[in-house]
Amino acid sequence: MTIYCDESGGLNAGAMTFSAVMLTPDAAGEIHERFRGVTGLRGELKGSRISIVERAYLLELFDRAGGRAWVAVAERDKLSQNPGGTLPSDLALYAALLNTAIGRWLPETGGVCTDVVIDDGRYDPKILAHIREDIQAGLGQWGRASLADSRRSDGVQIADVIANSLFNIAVRSQRANRIQRILDPMLASKAIRVVELTQVD
Repeated sequence: MTIYCDESGGLNAGAMTFSAVMLTPDAAGEIHERFRGVTGLRGELKGSRISIVERAYLLELFDRAGGRAWVAVAERDKLSQNPGGTLPSDLALYAALLNTAIGRWLPETGGVCTDVVIDDGRYDPKILAHIREDIQAGLGQWGRASLADSRRSDGVQIADVIANSLFNIAVRSQRANRIQRILDPMLASKAIRVVELTQVD
């Protein structure tokens, strides 16, 4: 199995979310093929660019395929401040959310070799390389951590939609109530699980 990762938002937007989505590469490809065939989507699949109906359809395909996700969520107003009264940096929060979401998966993999694929678009490649090395150290011999251009990764694009969905809910956007209704069955079945982060060490 592969864990595909992407984030949405930031402290300046009121919240940051990080999704770690478990799918086989074949399942991710089949979801994309079906979604694009029905919707006619061209280009990169982004949660911020699709309609509510398209989002519901994609998440239904994800659920049918047996996809699962852990999503780490941090809301700015709930985050503990540093001793100086400041909030964590964007990078520190990103790393903490990533470690939290992936950390929830590792005990559940049962020693099965797991690859972790992380979107490479948010920070400088050198910074992301250090984060990748930290994840690789946690995986040890059980898998491989890599960075990927989201435009070329079906799984990372699905992770983007899930992260964006929880971001909308966290910041209580105009679409939040409808997105919540889409997600409710998957939250109830634990196909998607959410962990809230309120402190960054």
